[in-house]
Amino acid sequence: MRTKAREVVFQIVFAAYFGGADNELKSSLSKKESLNDDDKKYVDEVLSLIKNHNSVLTEIIDKRSVAFPECRIYPADKSIILVALAEILFMPDVPKPVSVNEAANMASKYSSPKSASFVSGILSDVEKGSYV
Repeated sequence: MRTKAREVVFQIVFAAYFGGADNELKSSLSKKESLNDDDKKYVDEVLSLIKNHNSVLTEIIDKRSVAFPECRIYPADKSIILVALAEILFMPDVPKPVSVNEAANMASKYSSPKSASFVSGILSDVEKGSYV
């Protein structure tokens, strides 16, 4: 189960908004969560996808976030959405509904009470192919 690995990716992406993301953080979180080699590979892959496709992912968030522009989205929500979008768009081995569900669960755990539905709404549109 990749839940812990997803949470590690989320925490690293979230920390990046505040200048705190580095290899030491990744190592520390991976150790704390007892990630195995497959989980660590997943973490590296998703972080790489987010870094390499950041402008595309951010544009998708901006287009799907009807209420306000992506630059005003709470960093925790945006971080969660970025992780899920990387999976949905670039990792065919991860079932899209799993990505959406896991993102909603993380939003419930790490963000505001309304965040789970906000995150799910954006990701459901993308999951259905409505992201361009």
